[in-house]
Amino acid sequence: MDAANKLGTYIPHFCYHKKLSIAANCRMCLVEVEKAPKPMPACATPVSPGMIVRTHSDKAVAAQKSVMEFLLINHPLDCPICDQGGECQLQDLAVGYGKSNSRYNEEKRVVAPKEAGPLISMEEMARCIQCTRCVRFGQEVAGVMEFGMLGRGEHSEITTFVGKTVDSEVSGNMIDLCPVGALTSKPFRYSARPWELSRRKSVSPHDSLGTNLIVQVKGGKVMRVLPLENEHINECWLSDKDRFSYEALDNADRLINPMIKQGGVWQETDWQTALEYVAHGLRNIRHEHGAESIAAVGTAHSTVEELFLLNKAMRGFGVNAVDFRLRQSDFALDGSVTPWLGMPIAELSNLKRAFVIGSFLRKDHPLVATRLRTAVKAGAKLSILHGADDDNLIPTANKLIAAPSDWLAVLSEVVSAVAAAKETAAPAGFENVQAGDVAKAIAASLVAIDGDVPGAILLGNSVSHHPQASQIHAAAQWIANATGAKFGYFVEAANTVGGHLVGATTNTDLFSVPKKAYVLLNAEPELDAANPQQALAALAGAEMVVAMSPFKHGFEYADVLLPISPFTETAGTYVNCEGRAQSFNGTVKPLGETRPAWKVLRVLGNLLGLQGFDYDTAESIRDEALGKGVTDLSARLNNVAKLAPQAASRSEEQGALQRIADVPIYFADAIARRSEPLLRTADGQQPLARLPKALAERLGVKAGDVVKVTQGNGSALLVADIDARLPANVVRVAAAHPATATLGAMFGSINVEKAGEGK
Repeated sequence: MDAANKLGTYIPHFCYHKKLSIAANCRMCLVEVEKAPKPMPACATPVSPGMIVRTHSDKAVAAQKSVMEFLLINHPLDCPICDQGGECQLQDLAVGYGKSNSRYNEEKRVVAPKEAGPLISMEEMARCIQCTRCVRFGQEVAGVMEFGMLGRGEHSEITTFVGKTVDSEVSGNMIDLCPVGALTSKPFRYSARPWELSRRKSVSPHDSLGTNLIVQVKGGKVMRVLPLENEHINECWLSDKDRFSYEALDNADRLINPMIKQGGVWQETDWQTALEYVAHGLRNIRHEHGAESIAAVGTAHSTVEELFLLNKAMRGFGVNAVDFRLRQSDFALDGSVTPWLGMPIAELSNLKRAFVIGSFLRKDHPLVATRLRTAVKAGAKLSILHGADDDNLIPTANKLIAAPSDWLAVLSEVVSAVAAAKETAAPAGFENVQAGDVAKAIAASLVAIDGDVPGAILLGNSVSHHPQASQIHAAAQWIANATGAKFGYFVEAANTVGGHLVGATTNTDLFSVPKKAYVLLNAEPELDAANPQQALAALAGAEMVVAMSPFKHGFEYADVLLPISPFTETAGTYVNCEGRAQSFNGTVKPLGETRPAWKVLRVLGNLLGLQGFDYDTAESIRDEALGKGVTDLSARLNNVAKLAPQAASRSEEQGALQRIADVPIYFADAIARRSEPLLRTADGQQPLARLPKALAERLGVKAGDVVKVTQGNGSALLVADIDARLPANVVRVAAAHPATATLGAMFGSINVEKAGEGK
């Protein structure tokens, strides 16, 4: 099969897929091999010297037609009403290999519909041809077997485990893999025919991979999102967040007219009035309190063009407080480090040693996890340092699970162990650090790296959020240098790297010292900030808050709401974690009075009387921001800090409880957290307060009880869950969710008490 593909010769098939193992169970690819007594399956037959294969001989075609007749024996005559019609492999091949009539007169089998959750529809499982692509994808790529085959012969059927739904964060790929209409997209089902849809290329606005998308449009509305194959980035896969978040783009939460709050009442207005109101308000505040009393807050889900113009407009107006890193709390590396992955994304699949520090890997970066899973299956050794022992569905050689306040101490042990294993001097101050057994095992794994064994030290989102981020960076950098490993960050969002490149950074937290005015670009600080309690207090005390967003939010603290376009309605550029700039165009017209944010910022620059705001296209802004025609920006990025590593020891006192906060996969950004299908998944539910077993016993709390979680001057009532794998003094409470927006910092002391019995 592979040899024929390389020659451009097509062999019909159903079960074969280039990214999955060979199953050879559909038999559609039978070919004639000279000297073989019968036709052979092309997918499972290895080539050998001098082999002669005939793919379209009379014997091969007769065998293929016989298989097609068997496949169609029980297949329902659904084509006119089948949702897969027009993009169905079985339909396409039946035209070439099927007969015009059937010799089968008995009753066709019927397979009962199944329930697989809010994303995948299994209503028509009688169409299934048992190719097992979905089963193999779950086992081999997603890392979890959520589909399996029951029964034998004509009683075979694909099903979920009893009472279970499909909860993988990459489950939507099974829909693409299904060659018939058995597994279909539940949100898209029966909303359009494939031939009615226009196909437009785009780039994902979510995680840092820069996943390539095909956005399918009908009647000016986004109907479906599919993967655009790119071996260098996302291969042929898509995470569910990238695939289904489009459902938020046309819902009731969309802001489609500018709005101003007058006397506590919100009123719709026109763009001219709204922007003049903003310009006038900012001028007044600068005049009365100075430019240092104004701050501009973006997010890393904004495009290069948007962050560049926000930065240019504010700096031109005299405002230096501009930043997009809302969840960061340690800014010591500003000016020296421009974080990036430190290698091409595709190299992740070829690593032989990897040490991942501080990452909720599967949920933060689903397609990075699939690449690391591929590497481990090929023999790589994965080591992890984190504060929660999540199941990444990847066989892990070494795990160091420690309270966040001890991460630096644990890393110090690895530094000491690496120095001992390499028989080199440890950095100053590390002479008395005693390494534990796991730290020694990680060191031994990393020391095995040489020129032929690619290895990497990779820092996750939780390190970027950590109050000791710079010190963790310095220790990890020393380990990478000592072992010859690559060193990098997964980075948090679609345009984190781009935000650094355009200089939209300030080395301080914009909410720790409250300002008189805030300009928000795509930001919802109550969900996006490291300390939402502090952020909300600052916004509530400000004289003016301008919120630029595609969605209605911030009615309590904002004074002006400006409707800006999401990624499907604007042109722009994202720079992904490997430093690759990827530009895209809008796929549909802006909804209502929505306008691209770069146009809004350009007009605002003009109204503020600033020079150099006469752009006509997003491309002209990109060229000024990044340089004309530049796509590979890795040469401008730098993970090397001049900070010397500092030794730390584990805290003796285990009594004080501390929080570790994950950012749930479907609450990380404004679009994903408004997609109804995603919010109905297991990952879209209200977060739990996860308690270590000993703490739960001490408080008399059982799973399902209600607990009161307190931080600073705010508290939240959450349902408790018992996680025996958490460190004894760590409570896991998610950030970025309305239920926890009343709490304080993502890391820090926290208090828990029992509030009620479970149901």
